[in-house]
Amino acid sequence: MPSRNPSPEPSSAAAGLLECVELETGAKPTASVVWLHGLGADGHDFPPIVPELGLPQALPVRFVFPHAPMRAVTVNAGMVMRAWYDIRIEGNARTPDAGHLRQSEAQVRALIQRERERGMPASRIVLAGFSQGGALTLHTGLRHPERLAGLIALSCSLPLAGEVPAEAAPAGRGMAVLVAHGRYDDLVPPARGREARDVLTGLGYAVTWKEYPIPHSVSMEEIADVSAWLQAALPLI
Repeated sequence: MPSRNPSPEPSSAAAGLLECVELETGAKPTASVVWLHGLGADGHDFPPIVPELGLPQALPVRFVFPHAPMRAVTVNAGMVMRAWYDIRIEGNARTPDAGHLRQSEAQVRALIQRERERGMPASRIVLAGFSQGGALTLHTGLRHPERLAGLIALSCSLPLAGEVPAEAAPAGRGMAVLVAHGRYDDLVPPARGREARDVLTGLGYAVTWKEYPIPHSVSMEEIADVSAWLQAALPLI
């Protein structure tokens, strides 16, 4: 069973990093997964799925679940909540704040760098996220200068899609990406997920597309698919 790092948040804050919840599925992890929560949630949202992934004991993984900064969110009447970026309404479209995206990208890169400093090769690090966290996962992972083991983007869109061809890091071309979406998602329409899939496929990424008969949520079938994808992206060593 995973064991919670006894004091992850103070150590993260002391290092100038985002505060995080950490779980390790075994001693001496051989891989890391940095998992980004959705709008209004926090780093405690996804740790409960770790045991449900059923990862083999031979694949000990450190899961890092950071808390997004607190900020006002325009589409939610300016309420202050944990958010990776503000979202505004422009015409009929929801537009992410590009400045916030790039600020959050730098913060997530710092967490990836901490994993590198802990001795984890980039090829053993997965970046994952749900909803707004999934969008930031794609934004950050595609631009990361080192090729990661892969990206998991659940129930999200691809922000700043028009800039990806020019800004994507050459080292990451062809990287494995899991894109999954609920067919009945009324918060992030599934068409946005399919658009992300098509853009990434067109750019040569190794995209796995999954669609489920669920709303804006995560199902047990999806968790099983995430587990299988992780085990393929992180072969035993």
